[in-house]
Amino acid sequence: MKGHTNLSHFGQHSSAVVLSLVVAAIALVTTLVGDEAIATSVTEMLIRMTLVVGLYIFIGNSGITSFGHVAFSCLGAYAVGWATAEPMFKQIMLSGLPTFLQENQYPFWMAMIGSALLPAVVALLFGLAIMRLNGIAASIATFAFLIIVNSVFANWDSVTAGVSSIIGIPTIVGPWVATGGAIFAVLVANLFQTSRFGIMLRACRDDEVAAKASGVRVVRVRLIAFVLSAAVAGVSGGLYAQFLGILAIDAFYLNLTFIALAMLVVGGVGSLTGAVSGVVVVTVIVEVLRFLERGFTLGSTSIASPPGSQEIGLGIIMALILIFRPGGIAGGRELFALTGRKRHSEKLLADASQTATATH
Repeated sequence: MKGHTNLSHFGQHSSAVVLSLVVAAIALVTTLVGDEAIATSVTEMLIRMTLVVGLYIFIGNSGITSFGHVAFSCLGAYAVGWATAEPMFKQIMLSGLPTFLQENQYPFWMAMIGSALLPAVVALLFGLAIMRLNGIAASIATFAFLIIVNSVFANWDSVTAGVSSIIGIPTIVGPWVATGGAIFAVLVANLFQTSRFGIMLRACRDDEVAAKASGVRVVRVRLIAFVLSAAVAGVSGGLYAQFLGILAIDAFYLNLTFIALAMLVVGGVGSLTGAVSGVVVVTVIVEVLRFLERGFTLGSTSIASPPGSQEIGLGIIMALILIFRPGGIAGGRELFALTGRKRHSEKLLADASQTATATH
């Protein structure tokens, strides 16, 4: 019985372990290749992986599409910018910041803690208002939140520099630091989805009426996922700030929202494996399309796709994947949990009933 329990625990976490090893292997190969352009692309991919896994924690487990998580990434990025930018710049350009931020330059680890805490607190306050909503109403509310954050940050000149950029942020994030962020996100997502709160939330996603009848407090478990996913998205923003060394509000709006959701949908919304694989696949597709758009020479002939073909090509490929694989590449399954959907749903309701009873 004890051996069976240990095997069960390993089965719960084996996908996350393998995914983490794959992420580390990508960073290792990138380091061995030693190409700066590849290292830059891989670092950006891993930062986006952190964001997409953060999205998955809420969207994948709750079934509610959020258009607002890029706003949490924005909050995390600016938290790092406020903490780590040169004090001289902050005193001149960000005069509205409190003194403890204006006059000091904090280390990486303190800034990263702030990049998780600020979005989490904002998500808690915002989530208290919207987690009672369902379906399209909740999605529209998250989109409104994205618009609000973007508008405030674009016009709050004394705190965010408005449409100008925050400069002087130390650029210390490379492939290995970004790998740490991605693995952190994967492990957090796995711990949540295998916890009693994750089980209850997925039961709500599959059958909210039955979950409520089993004693699940829907608003509470949604709020927990929302806050946790916001914190992970904030970490991605903090990594992004210290990857580029410069912050502009335009980087955290519709384009990033589209690409992050595209990565999650292509990989498969219903699993952590899908979130990770979607980031890798879409990144490869984007890089190939970008290469074709830049053009190349074949013999004496120059070949280049027309401007805008990157976005068009990505849209077509997304449509084809969703036509032939409606559940995404992973089909809503983890690497080592290829259970049938009906059986899985029934098990979730049974588990949710047990865990809800245990928490009362």
